[in-house]
Amino acid sequence: MISVVILTKNEERNIERCLESVRWSDETIIIDDNSSDKTVEIASKYKVTIYENSLDGNFSAQRNFGLQKAKGEWVLFVDADEVISDGLIYEIQSAVGFNDQNLKNYNGFYLRRSDFIWGKQLKYGESGSLMFLRLGRRDKGIWHGKTHERWEIEGEAGKLINPILHFPHATLAEFLREINFYTDIRAKELNQKKVGVSFLSIILYPLGKFIVNFILKLGFMDGIQGLMFAITMSFHSFLVRSKLYLKNNE
Repeated sequence: MISVVILTKNEERNIERCLESVRWSDETIIIDDNSSDKTVEIASKYKVTIYENSLDGNFSAQRNFGLQKAKGEWVLFVDADEVISDGLIYEIQSAVGFNDQNLKNYNGFYLRRSDFIWGKQLKYGESGSLMFLRLGRRDKGIWHGKTHERWEIEGEAGKLINPILHFPHATLAEFLREINFYTDIRAKELNQKKVGVSFLSIILYPLGKFIVNFILKLGFMDGIQGLMFAITMSFHSFLVRSKLYLKNNE
């Protein structure tokens, strides 16, 4: 049995597309962070179980809440702005059904993600090599980290080939709002862990990240979208360190 867990917060634009792509699952669970739009209304038209649970700036706690509610032996985590591709559906079903005997000893699987930004699929840069542990046995691990959260699973984890299709940030303004939100959480988390940051790293780390993603990882091959993505992700790094610096020196 496979349970799909989806976290939502005002995802009326994305949720229907996402839910259509996971109709094949045995169970679909939505953990909603008090949406004020039509997210819950739209989701209610599908065969889903919906739980209202406040995020409170902790994505791992929200995902672990989903783990606790899931009934399946295997759990797949999908974000509301993601779609499970047809090829990946087949791979997932084969992997957890042990149709391939080489996969039977794995407790989890890393999935590739393919980003589509402002009408273009990003094939290079930071986006070109992203993999996340999103499919795993329910009782073999928990999520850690308030943001940039990671699922730590006991035992071995394999890799699947076909991607999750990701459609984030409909506009640049939305992207920047989300960056501001995520960097607030990350800076607070690092401050609580008493992580230090230097003035020099505030300047050099974002610059280095841009050079790596746009030049060394060939982000320029994705055109203007690749440039905008590289700049905004470097700005993300700048904001985390700047906010952390200010918090550490309050």
